[in-house]
Amino acid sequence: MAVPAVLFDLDDTLVVEEAAAEAALAAVCRRAGERYGLAPAAFQRSVRGRARDLWHASPGRAFCLAIGMSSWEGLWARFEGHGPELQTLRAWAPVYRREAWAGALAEHGVSDAAFARQLADGFMDERRARHAAFPDAAACLSALRGKVPLTIVTNGATDLQWEKIRGAGLDGFFDRVVTSGELGLGKPDKRIFQAALADGQAGPGRAVMVGNSLNKDVAGAQRAGLVGVWLNRNNEPPRPGVHPDAQIASLAQLPALVERLGLGVTTA
Repeated sequence: MAVPAVLFDLDDTLVVEEAAAEAALAAVCRRAGERYGLAPAAFQRSVRGRARDLWHASPGRAFCLAIGMSSWEGLWARFEGHGPELQTLRAWAPVYRREAWAGALAEHGVSDAAFARQLADGFMDERRARHAAFPDAAACLSALRGKVPLTIVTNGATDLQWEKIRGAGLDGFFDRVVTSGELGLGKPDKRIFQAALADGQAGPGRAVMVGNSLNKDVAGAQRAGLVGVWLNRNNEPPRPGVHPDAQIASLAQLPALVERLGLGVTTA
């Protein structure tokens, strides 16, 4: 297998992210419905909106933008590590979580600071109970492991992304994990892909990047000289201006694709 390396996105490529966050949020919002009779769906929209507004006004906003970290991740991140940006976010995060939930309750006429803290803590617990890899991930990685170097290239706080990797049971598959949090820049910036290949074991060449985002994973990787493979689980239409080198509907298709790429066979 002549492909020098295969790089993977993490969130919603290898591990379930958005659906897990939504399920955790819904579970906690039902508690507000049980306590105060709030409509869970309406309260959930309030939490998302309030969290987003606070996140955009945060003292670490520039850093979070640079590393591609979302407001809902901030609701359960610990922001562990060194550096002034992480220290600032770590100090601010408890206030952010408390105000997000308290503000959402206030939108529905509820003033209960103690309950807001319970909801904030509850979301952290609910989200951490939902680490899961996609069903096709482990078999794909097992088929590739030992044949080609495997690397994760992911946006997000380093401690949070590692928590997802370990929680989903994927930490034994990878030779390297590169996070935007450790570099201070994220996908689609081509430098994060270059950093993932900077140890000299694999130049861009025909190194493969696999991910669910056309812009961040495919176009970003292509700008760095990699082969961009779009994981299109939901049969979404292509986006104008972005042309993946290959498209797959499941990770089960990836080992054969990598084999064809390594043999120089043109893919559709």
